[in-house]
Amino acid sequence: MIMSLPEEDLTCPICCDIFTDPVLLSCSHSFCRSCLKRCWDRGLRDCPVCRKKTSKSSAPSNLALKNVCEAVLQVRSSQLEEDKMNCSLHGEKLKLFCLVDKQPICVVCQSSKLHKTHDCSPIEEAVLDYRDELSVSLKSLQDKLKSLKRIQTTSVDMFKYIKSQALETQRLIKSQFEQLYQVLYQEESERIAAVKREEEEKIAGMKDKMKELSAEMLSLTETIAAIQEQLKEDDMVLLKNFKSTQERGKSVALGSDDMSGLLIDVTKHLCNLKHRVWEKMLDHIDYTPVTLDPNTAHPCLILSDDLTSLHYSKQLSCCPDNPERFHISAEVVGMTALGSGSHHWVVETGSNQDWLLGVASLSIPRNAEIAARPENGFWTLCFRDGKFRAMTSPPTSLAVPRMPNHVKVQLDYNKGTVSFLDPADETLIYAFTHTFTEALIPYFYTQCVHPLRIMPEKVLVTMLHQ
Repeated sequence: MIMSLPEEDLTCPICCDIFTDPVLLSCSHSFCRSCLKRCWDRGLRDCPVCRKKTSKSSAPSNLALKNVCEAVLQVRSSQLEEDKMNCSLHGEKLKLFCLVDKQPICVVCQSSKLHKTHDCSPIEEAVLDYRDELSVSLKSLQDKLKSLKRIQTTSVDMFKYIKSQALETQRLIKSQFEQLYQVLYQEESERIAAVKREEEEKIAGMKDKMKELSAEMLSLTETIAAIQEQLKEDDMVLLKNFKSTQERGKSVALGSDDMSGLLIDVTKHLCNLKHRVWEKMLDHIDYTPVTLDPNTAHPCLILSDDLTSLHYSKQLSCCPDNPERFHISAEVVGMTALGSGSHHWVVETGSNQDWLLGVASLSIPRNAEIAARPENGFWTLCFRDGKFRAMTSPPTSLAVPRMPNHVKVQLDYNKGTVSFLDPADETLIYAFTHTFTEALIPYFYTQCVHPLRIMPEKVLVTMLHQ
């Protein structure tokens, strides 16, 4: 009965679709409530079809028409659902699933050339299998989304951290240059003061010399005048006074006419000035053979500004979760990979009672807890509970004649040895032997508030004479 009604009788004249919540005007025309409201909101309250004015503020619902329209929509929906379950080519119910083409088919499709040689399964089985498969895919995609969200969060943190890193690094660079400027300024002041002191000494010497010359010239002038007066006297007077006059002339002794060494020794002040200042600056410059890489430090490790010492803190530092960083234990490595040659560095252990020192392979994992053993790419010495242990497999307890405050790590990559010594007398504590196949990096671990410090080495200046 419902389906026999003409569709135009169930269509809104405004939206040209099946009525939704239809209302009835006094002129017997019906419209969707929302469509009529839009028309009336624009101007006059009249019928959009016949333009007959209505006095009512709101049109009443057309319940009969509403029920008919809802029934029509329900029938349409049922038909669409039924059409979905039928084959679009043959009209038969879709009972099979082609495992090759990954699509539902009917029994006629299975007999056709298109699917005749394909494996098929019942729809019910295929739904179970592929629902499980899609669930697995969904779980994988959800995990990827979580991973991407985590990476996005890390990226935001890294973005902020990069800015703070840049500002802090610039501050430390300025600080170190200010120290160098201060040394240079002090050296400049001292050297200028030395020139001024020599200037004062030379001027004082010249004043004394000029005073001496003036006295000599006055004495000589007076003697010359006396002799000239004697020459004017009578012969007898001249002869009587000759002896005394002659002795007076001989008594006039001239001072030294040596004028050497009176000028400022410019060469002393300017000879190789830059080189001599540079040599002196070396006393104020530290060189450490190993520099810690802050991008690898676990958040509980605090590094010094010059990246040469580390200590443990329960207060985690604010740093991003970047791949290079150790995430599990309090570890950090040096920034330079060592792939050949001989290298050494001395670490001041001091009061630190819990540490590991040595070298590690460049490829050691940073986000997993693994034992610091040679089979895992670690060659280290451990001090814990007041005892030394070489981290072999299993660890080897070591007896040392005295407790060193410093430990020297010595790597000979080509010979394949990692040695630990007491630098006070070069006593060997332990030595590993291994054939290395990849680059190594200096390795440090501590869970103590007392610092481990890499000691600076003396810088020597060697002149190359050609």
